Amino acid sequence: MKRKVSGMSTYTTLRTDLADGVLTVEFDAPPLNLVGPELVRDLVGLVLSLPQRPEVRVVVFGSADRDYFLPHVDLTKVPHYVAEAGKAGGGPEDASLGVLWRRFSEADVVTIAKIRGRVGGAGNEFALACDMQFASRESTTFGQPEVGMGAPPGAGALQHLTRLIGRNRALEVVLTSSDYSAADAERYGWVNRAVPDDELDDLVSMIAKRIASFPRDAVVSAKRAVNDISLPTIDQVRADATRFQEFVKSDPLRERVAQLFERGLQKRGDLETNLGSYLESLPKEQ
Repeated sequence: MKRKVSGMSTYTTLRTDLADGVLTVEFDAPPLNLVGPELVRDLVGLVLSLPQRPEVRVVVFGSADRDYFLPHVDLTKVPHYVAEAGKAGGGPEDASLGVLWRRFSEADVVTIAKIRGRVGGAGNEFALACDMQFASRESTTFGQPEVGMGAPPGAGALQHLTRLIGRNRALEVVLTSSDYSAADAERYGWVNRAVPDDELDDLVSMIAKRIASFPRDAVVSAKRAVNDISLPTIDQVRADATRFQEFVKSDPLRERVAQLFERGLQKRGDLETNLGSYLESLPKEQ
């Protein structure tokens, strides 16, 4: 099923609506909202369309699935989503989710992640690349499972988490590959706020509409100045992506991921909901 917004591209995995300068984008890629080729293709189309849409001041990203925001990449289609990411432009070294996510950080719109459900791996790295993050206190679980699977994160977590929550907590989050509640994420400084679920929509709507009502040039200039101070360099983003893509081909990762697939990886159920706990149950490396 294709969905269209007047003047914008046709998407297969995104629901979109524009009102009062705020573009609402909901991920809708059953069964889990995995970051796969179709979703990446749609996000490339979206980010490339934004410079031609001056009426879009703020983009709010949410999920049509209350159980899953973006849990992680589709591990069966890594080369395919990487190829789609490369269509956003740049050289061969820019074919990565990290570089694509950075385009949203650099866009002359304000990006807000409104998070419900499981968000992890490259999905959490997408949320971190947004300008602000607000989460449902009851339903959101965060995680960076890559090290537990056999690879370092490669799409921004190393850069953003270290800057946001500090070296020691970033190492805790990344090296333990544990799950974290929204309350923990707020306490660490990982997200702007964790609020009761029934307050989340109104809070994000209020913030988005308020920003969209202000003079555009002032908002863009302020965002660019903050980016100059806080964003990693593009070379750092590329290096993380290269490192991840090398580890994806390794035998330890392939073996551990195969065991997770046997237990229900990439299917709705307990493993995907509590991935951090299942990583701990995998055989220890000898």
